[in-house]
Amino acid sequence: MCKRVMKASLALTLLAGAMMGNAFAATPSVAVAPQYDTSHVYVAPTDVDRFAQSFLATFGGKSTAQVVVNVLPVPSSTTSQLLQTPSGTVSLFGFTTPIPHPFGQERNGYLVKDMDVALKAARENGAAVIVSDFPDPIGRDAVVQWPGGVNMQLYWHTKVPDYAAFQTVPENRVYLSADRADTFIKAFLGFSHGKVLADNKHAPGVDIGQAGGTYRRVDIESAFGRMAVLVTNGKLPYPFGHDTTGYQVTDLAATLGKATGSGATVLVPAFDSTGRRSALVEFPGGYVAEIHQLSASK
Repeated sequence: MCKRVMKASLALTLLAGAMMGNAFAATPSVAVAPQYDTSHVYVAPTDVDRFAQSFLATFGGKSTAQVVVNVLPVPSSTTSQLLQTPSGTVSLFGFTTPIPHPFGQERNGYLVKDMDVALKAARENGAAVIVSDFPDPIGRDAVVQWPGGVNMQLYWHTKVPDYAAFQTVPENRVYLSADRADTFIKAFLGFSHGKVLADNKHAPGVDIGQAGGTYRRVDIESAFGRMAVLVTNGKLPYPFGHDTTGYQVTDLAATLGKATGSGATVLVPAFDSTGRRSALVEFPGGYVAEIHQLSASK
């Protein structure tokens, strides 16, 4: 009888934890660290250098040497380089051949400790492996799709990389419908061993270009980094929804000045919201990014 009570108590505890947004994953943790989360940016070859110059002028940092290589499991050719800044990292591609499907639709890449374990964990937490693992010049890659159609690349390096930690960790900005949001959140929390920092069901609509209304915003943190799940009705004015990464800076006005001074365009001027001041910027080549400064009280 005592054992039954204990089991019932444990079940209730797990249920309560799940309702509070905590994940009780049965799969191993495969994340390495936030600085190994890279936003994937595809631009025309003629825009590669302009994008790199503008992005680095805006956020600081440096680029790895540009190489021309086939990074895919099918015939293709692209320039490839890594832009490493204190506010976030970009994997920059300038394909000189047509981009094979479904590449170009993945939002980012996460470094994992073990590719086989990571793919198993992803599947068990509800993801579909839409590109099975394949070798690249420095390791292995695969692409997974989470509920709601969220594509991410997982990668593993033969030689473990050593990147400096970010000064400010960027946020993956995932736009989802109410029909799929909870399923995605549960799946990703299980895979990432993350936790919900906040679940605001009445966040100000100005965040997504809907002034006067509200939406649901769920903030998640894990060893992969930060994520903002933006649950909307899909009626988003341009460019909202095109921003896949939000970059945190200490001085938004100064950062926007650097961006416009290096060829970027401010699409949505700075606006105030809960705990932050934000703007949306388009860099040369068409990459749209959210940039924000936290309020002093945040």
